[in-house]
Amino acid sequence: MFFSTIPADTSLSHYYSPPPTNVHPAYKPSDFRPPTSHFEMASPAAVRSAAVKVDWTRIITSLSLKGSTVSQLQAFKKRNEEARRKVNLLHDQPTEVDFTHYRALLKNQTVVDEIERAYKAFKPVTYDVSKQIKTIENFEAEAVKNAENTKASVDAELADLAATLKNIEESRPLEDLTIDDVANAAPEIDKRTEQMVSRGRWQVPGYKEKFGDFSLM
Repeated sequence: MFFSTIPADTSLSHYYSPPPTNVHPAYKPSDFRPPTSHFEMASPAAVRSAAVKVDWTRIITSLSLKGSTVSQLQAFKKRNEEARRKVNLLHDQPTEVDFTHYRALLKNQTVVDEIERAYKAFKPVTYDVSKQIKTIENFEAEAVKNAENTKASVDAELADLAATLKNIEESRPLEDLTIDDVANAAPEIDKRTEQMVSRGRWQVPGYKEKFGDFSLM
């Protein structure tokens, strides 16, 4: 219970005294409120907030997120923290008005009565947040989809690199290669050679300029 912090032998008047009838204008309504440390419990919103705290770093590392996906998630995290900050600021503001205090200060009681009636008649507007929740769920689904696509792309690139590395490690030295080995590795060379021979061209373009003539003496 929230009264458990008050010693059993202590009267409640020790913590709270009603506002006097003759109040100096320098005093504020908050001067006559009980200390919140003895009476105020954690709000349900605060409990829910603690229960659903998101570990953003764990999401990024566990899903191996990269690139634009991480940027979008960090931007969403920033908006989330700003919204939480504003909610906390509003939650800390007093929500009750001490009309008795103002009746003691003002001679015109009618004004206070009218304001109190308007205050009690006021009904806060409720909003349907299902659309916002749906937007968040869609964002989450899109982020997960992008993360999966990124992971699949990275895995494919790693597989290609592993195959290339294996070919490099298992390749034979250049001096051990034969013409047949080169032809098997690049069949287009034989096809190009056949085309050149059929046209009466026996020299590779640019070979003479680069390597010069080779003649047997």
